[in-house]
Amino acid sequence: MSGLIVHPKVRQVVYSRPGGPPVAILPPTQLGGATWVPVAQTLPGWARVLLPSRPNRSTGWIHTGDGGVRTTRSAYRVRVDLSAHRLVVLDADADADADADAGRRSWAVAVGTAQTPTPAGRTFLLAAVSPDRPTYSPLFLALGAHSGTLRSFAGGPATIALHGWPDETVFGHEVSYGCVRVPAAALRALSRIPPGTPVMITK
Repeated sequence: MSGLIVHPKVRQVVYSRPGGPPVAILPPTQLGGATWVPVAQTLPGWARVLLPSRPNRSTGWIHTGDGGVRTTRSAYRVRVDLSAHRLVVLDADADADADADAGRRSWAVAVGTAQTPTPAGRTFLLAAVSPDRPTYSPLFLALGAHSGTLRSFAGGPATIALHGWPDETVFGHEVSYGCVRVPAAALRALSRIPPGTPVMITK
């Protein structure tokens, strides 16, 4: 993806194709924050965007020619390699001349088990959610993807998230219900990345 992301300032109808039948509604806010989604393709007056809905990797077209959306770019990319148990953050705006590693940071992480795997494919950072009460992570970074084996989890729709974990021995292993458990330093870095940023999860 190009890094182009879009925010619906008002409720936007999502179409199966430009001028085609409507298939969904993209709201201006989700999970307490502004909705930003990555753009996969553009045509004059239209954008095909990645949707935070089942099935994973679903896309649809929204109309962009009426001033109802705001667009910008995210310089970041997030990659999760499930087989290597590794998360990488790439920053295209980092000063590579000053530091050869400035644009790339990586950490060992924990991923889903064989019974509840972390779903592979392209997705994006949907929202940052802080729990009302103390829990095992101070922040949950919801992705626009859902578990392929669980229909619900903890009262929600089994949304996959990046979140912290207090026991560092889990990193490098397959132990979760599908979420990606990350070290504290990774969570701090991820918390500074704007919603809508593309995330690629590979096997």
